[in-house]
Amino acid sequence: MGKDLAERFPAARAVFDSIDDVLDVPLSRVMFEGPEAELTATHNAQPAILAHSAAVFAVVSGKVEDNVATAAGHSLGEYSAYVTAAALDAPEAAKLVRRRGELMQKAGEERPGTMAAVLGLATKEVEAACQEASQQASLAVAANINTPDQTVISGDPDAVARAGEACKKRGAKRVIPLKVSGAFHSPLMAPAKNHLQLALERAAFRDPVFPVVANATAEAVKDAGRARRLLSDQLTAAVRWVECMQHAAQLGGAGARFVEIGPGAVLAGLLKRIVPEANVVSLGTADEVTKFMEAA
Repeated sequence: MGKDLAERFPAARAVFDSIDDVLDVPLSRVMFEGPEAELTATHNAQPAILAHSAAVFAVVSGKVEDNVATAAGHSLGEYSAYVTAAALDAPEAAKLVRRRGELMQKAGEERPGTMAAVLGLATKEVEAACQEASQQASLAVAANINTPDQTVISGDPDAVARAGEACKKRGAKRVIPLKVSGAFHSPLMAPAKNHLQLALERAAFRDPVFPVVANATAEAVKDAGRARRLLSDQLTAAVRWVECMQHAAQLGGAGARFVEIGPGAVLAGLLKRIVPEANVVSLGTADEVTKFMEAA
């Protein structure tokens, strides 16, 4: 993960080194060499994904930063978006997402929860199924609104199971349980929120140089104080990704180009289902970055 970037681009290597230094652990070694079980542990996976995104941006920033209308990131990717907008330095953001991962893990241990992806059903129907399945001491909510017909639900295991069955009865094509350590983006994460807010208040956070579209509200954020509050809210609020991408498309205007940075091309696929006409490129590997740089 990211090894090819570090070998080909000094700017990427510098990002990985700076994050290793601030975390006081060889995160880049785990990224490059594994073992996979160590890399996928929440406290490593979150800063690793951020490091990968920040490394890519460090290489391509000179080609794109003068023309950026807005940035957005899905869940922990919102921190990466603030890195691209110069509101957070990559090492500072890595510290925050590692702390976020620790807090989410702890909240999940204190009140075990789960998540499931619902495919082929409109968001309103999923939300209605969650409301129907929730009881006083057990709840399910729509947590990630990824596309108009793909929603991830989150909450107490029994309520998520009931909501999944209700979604099937309403016509969902599939309900897929997810391997997660907690009910993320749901009220079950509330115990982590105050602790994360404290970490955000202590972080060196600047006003972004271009607006960042917030997961929790789909608004374009332009000041550090508002960014801190919404990153805290994000723990217990839904990721409103459909609205985020619609707003980003409006801010970019006709003919806007979307550039996905980081591992994989999941967001590009989601975008095409939200804004079908979108022009999007994914940059995760050294070859993809090289091709982009040569064409820019």
